[in-house]
Amino acid sequence: MNDGALAPEESRRSNLNRIVELGIDPWGHRFNDRNMIGDILQRTGEIKFVTESGESLDLPNADQLGELSFRDWCKQQEKGTMSGPKVRAAGRILLHRDKGKLQFIDIEDWTGRIQLFVGKNQVGEENWELIQCLDLGDIVGIDGTFRRTQTGELSIFADKIHILCKTLDQPPAKHKGLVDAELRQRRRYVDLAYNEGVRDRFLARSKIVTSIRKTLSDQSFVEIEGPTLHTIAGGAAARPFETHHNALDMPLTMRIALELHLKRLMVGGMERVFEMGRVYRNEGISPKHNPEFTMLEVYQAYGDYESMMDLTEAVIADALQALGKETTVPYGDTQVDFSTPFARKPYDELFAENTGVDPQDPAAVKAYAQTLGLAVDGKHPDVIKNEVFEEKVEDALVGPVFVTDYPASICPLTKRKKDNPNIAERFELFINGMELANAYTELNDPDLQKELFENQLEGMAEEDSMAKMDHDFVRALRNGMPPAGGLGIGIDRLVMLLTNSPSIRDIILFPLLRAEN
Repeated sequence: MNDGALAPEESRRSNLNRIVELGIDPWGHRFNDRNMIGDILQRTGEIKFVTESGESLDLPNADQLGELSFRDWCKQQEKGTMSGPKVRAAGRILLHRDKGKLQFIDIEDWTGRIQLFVGKNQVGEENWELIQCLDLGDIVGIDGTFRRTQTGELSIFADKIHILCKTLDQPPAKHKGLVDAELRQRRRYVDLAYNEGVRDRFLARSKIVTSIRKTLSDQSFVEIEGPTLHTIAGGAAARPFETHHNALDMPLTMRIALELHLKRLMVGGMERVFEMGRVYRNEGISPKHNPEFTMLEVYQAYGDYESMMDLTEAVIADALQALGKETTVPYGDTQVDFSTPFARKPYDELFAENTGVDPQDPAAVKAYAQTLGLAVDGKHPDVIKNEVFEEKVEDALVGPVFVTDYPASICPLTKRKKDNPNIAERFELFINGMELANAYTELNDPDLQKELFENQLEGMAEEDSMAKMDHDFVRALRNGMPPAGGLGIGIDRLVMLLTNSPSIRDIILFPLLRAEN
């Protein structure tokens, strides 16, 4: 393999040239009919010990061996040979042990890892020359027999090795690995290839997303694709990314939410709709925030925010099942119990519990906010109260807990309670101090919606996200939207929780980074 007399890249290029000189394409070709390593490892029952008299013996398991080694068990049998199925595998070389005329090579694909047992006499002189040109990180194919070595290790005994792709960069050191967090995110391809558990985490993300789609499909929700370029940034309070369409000579923004177009579809008679897609917010970066992230939004005609609580629980329960997990999973130093139903507690009750202040006393709330160093001048009392809630209450919510019944004045898209117009039928789901979901009983009164938009826009700076009225959305409501429940779930945060990942950047394949230079 690697010639220690040469620098790593020099040695790899030297090996590349040697492969070319052998008349072999170092970048490989189609490799048909390969078996996944994970599937190969499930075929242990096909490995037999065949005695000279032709008797086929099943291999013993650990309990049957007792204190006897596998090698000694083989010696106790009548003379014979090990047999196993012919297999064809492919993967990246992660480990190589050179024993002269024997080579032990570990390869890995995305389903597992296996040892290759490569003997010079078995593969032949020409193939052996190719094998001497291989380096760690190269991608190879193998034709051989799946069986055990004399020490009992499951291996593929090579008949032939194929080069499928030569690598020119040195992989990370085996024990230190790629440890710098920013470098791992910047070179995610290396992180995935060589750091243990990283690929599994992203495959788990895929399972979660697939599970969510199935849960919703099973309940007759239809997936749609809304526009990502908007003329007006609406559906949330956030600063958008701005762009310009040259042909139409008009300013546009990247979407900050999915909500308003999905509601337009309900007006058109699509009664259960959802979208899972990217949204973009021109805001800060933190372990819980990335400027582009994946949001699920769901709308159900003739439902309400309690319908959305039931749906949220189903989505999470099904995702856990898809991952093969129990209802209690670790997150950091804690255990999160996702047993249903989740706790449901009113906003004002939690406010009083965690601050000792009467949430219905604006003067007391304002005074308390000032002790926290929060700016209060010119702010609506409910805005001040919510800033206190975010500062003092949210981090204390271990959950899972549905925080219900928010102040109506901070929820312009939400229907009010019948018996109290100051309370909005809204919940947020909190787990370990992190907001995971947000849901409403959707407002479908066009006149009230227009009034609330106007109240919200009053005094806003022109550059703020919702400083423009979405007149077409109000016009859509005038055409009649059925009463409905609406739900938004941050997919990245859900994946964080279910895979025990401390940072959102650990579960986004390519998070936004500063320019490399």
